[in-house]
Amino acid sequence: MSEADNQLASSIGRKVASPMDAEAAKRRGWRKLGILAIDVADARLTWPERELIEALGKRLYGVRD
Repeated sequence: MSEADNQLASSIGRKVASPMDAEAAKRRGWRKLGILAIDVADARLTWPERELIEALGKRLYGVRD
């Protein structure tokens, strides 16, 4: 059975969005809008950077659940 045979013939199938590239959306948000979205556990960050982000998050939005 081919991949085309596995797809259902439905008009709703055309309306399903493709997966979003989260990193590209974060990059675009920062460059165009000045909005910074950071995962505090991002492996690219050093320990002091993670601590700074955690402190900023607590100050602006309160303690995490």
